[in-house]
Amino acid sequence: MSVLPASATGPARFRVSDAVVLPLIPRNIGLLLLTGYRATISKLYGDVCRYYPSCSAYAVTAVQQHGLVRGSGRAISRIARCHPWAAGGEDDVPPHADFSYDLTSRGFVVPRRKD
Repeated sequence: MSVLPASATGPARFRVSDAVVLPLIPRNIGLLLLTGYRATISKLYGDVCRYYPSCSAYAVTAVQQHGLVRGSGRAISRIARCHPWAAGGEDDVPPHADFSYDLTSRGFVVPRRKD
């Protein structure tokens, strides 16, 4: 069972040539840390988030869509809204207008293939 939300995975494959794409390295390192958090610490808390998707799933999608800096900013904003008096509900990450990457089955972002 994957620790990533279903919307955060895709059919792309990670190739060695993808590793040299410098703008994607910080984004994928952030995704690695978030995946580790979701696999360990998030499991201990259980399902306590008032929002759907959970804050950590929101953070994964935000970093995938908007990059490490802007995605982290969106995640921090979401966490700040999550408190016991919040109404909660559905709160999806707004998609990036120019998202031109593919997602691997592990949630990493790779360049879109030209073929």
